[in-house]
Amino acid sequence: MPKAPLMPMATALWLVENTTLTFKQIADFCHLHEVEVQGIADGEVAKGIKAYNPIITGQLSREEIESSSKDQNRPLNITNIDVEISNDEKKIKRYIPLSKRQDKPDSALWLIRQYSILKDSQISRLIGITKNSVTSIRNKSYWNYNNLSPKDPVALNLFSQKDLIEAIEKAERRVKREKKEKEKAKLK
Repeated sequence: MPKAPLMPMATALWLVENTTLTFKQIADFCHLHEVEVQGIADGEVAKGIKAYNPIITGQLSREEIESSSKDQNRPLNITNIDVEISNDEKKIKRYIPLSKRQDKPDSALWLIRQYSILKDSQISRLIGITKNSVTSIRNKSYWNYNNLSPKDPVALNLFSQKDLIEAIEKAERRVKREKKEKEKAKLK
């Protein structure tokens, strides 16, 4: 069975609005029923769905659409089924509610105890508190240190497990690099 395009209903909507293809051609390409495509054209089906251009993603070419438009018996052929979806957006700072902000120092203490190889700057970036706060928690000079109780920041939803794993891997690479540099210094 041939592959269906990415987001078939939205693709069908775009094809209905922007081409002269028959309902059967669109239905066959998008793996939908002809009646569904008729409903899309009438505005009864796919209300609120944004049309999706298959040309932009490389699933169809203009030439492919034009050749199928000229011959009603010619089916549309998908050109690329391996569509790469990337997220190049910069990480957006999430809003932390006031009720969770008191958990940040507790989370810093947990990270310091569980993953001592993490730098203060990494912990502060992960949790979203100042580096000075992390340093004072590590040195046990934090103003409220005696009242802190270690809490897992991933469980508190301050950041994701993926973010934690990436930070730990980065710290491990740094530790290995520092060991190699010390060994080289000893040999000289």
